[in-house]
Amino acid sequence: MQKKRVFLTRTLHDFALKELKKKYQIEIHTGKIPIPKNILKNKIKTIDGLICFPYDKIDDKIIDLSTNLKVISTFSVGFDHIDINHAKKKKIRVGYTPKVLTDATADLAFALMIDLVRRVSEGDRIIRKGKWRQIYGAHDYVGMDLQGKTLGILGMGRIGSTLAKRAKAFDMKIIYHNRSHVSKSREKSLGVKYVSLDKLITQSDVISIHVPHTSETDQMFNNKIFKKMKNSSFLINTARGKIVNEKDLGIALKKKIIAGAGLDVFESEPIGNNHLFTKISNIVLAPHIGSSSRETREEMARITVKNLNLGINGKKPIYSVGY
Repeated sequence: MQKKRVFLTRTLHDFALKELKKKYQIEIHTGKIPIPKNILKNKIKTIDGLICFPYDKIDDKIIDLSTNLKVISTFSVGFDHIDINHAKKKKIRVGYTPKVLTDATADLAFALMIDLVRRVSEGDRIIRKGKWRQIYGAHDYVGMDLQGKTLGILGMGRIGSTLAKRAKAFDMKIIYHNRSHVSKSREKSLGVKYVSLDKLITQSDVISIHVPHTSETDQMFNNKIFKKMKNSSFLINTARGKIVNEKDLGIALKKKIIAGAGLDVFESEPIGNNHLFTKISNIVLAPHIGSSSRETREEMARITVKNLNLGINGKKPIYSVGY
């Protein structure tokens, strides 16, 4: 019996590939990343399963070219690069990898926060450029303590809740805004207080974004919002880049409308060294590494393979969206 065909737009861990090779005829794209559309169009015509990554755009035109495709398994918590509605229409299963990267992403959000308020990366750049020529005095190169400050968490889901635990250990006051209140017992255990969106924007010393990118949140953080924030406040975004208007943020940082920002995600990725943010000192940039711990990525690979195994056999993936 001929093995089913599976195509990977990038390679996975050795243990994952070993498992896939036992069951399927696999092919791995090793060229340009993200995979060029013409190559993907050609490969998708005859495969039974697709393993893709966040930068691979699987739109309706790509999906329509498939004749045997039963499952798309994405190595990511997000799935906005896949036309979910069209996949559902074609009865193609879609699996993704939520939950597993909760701790890693919350850790990175907190790391960006500490780096930003204590100006760690900024100091690193000063030393590397040979500009540290004297010992700083009483008012030179000061940052901000976190204890006693107010952290505003937008989106009290898994990652937002985990970030609250980290912040509680640093004696921060924690407020949050969510589509709905979490339970009173949950609020008490996390040490958080629900507030309106406007109060979260105006009262927070640090705002951390943990909501999905939707039509409602698209470009949500713009000039209007930045002007409502404290001019001593900081913005952290480890969610989705398109939630923040980058042009408006650049202006807010340059004009000191807000004190700084820490970003792991951007409107269009990857960004180059000519991006407007690379010319601004009061911002910390990370190359979308929210899930980039060894343990998290290995578990993501396991789930990606499990989702593919289930979907290719007509079953619902462990974590499924759409059909």
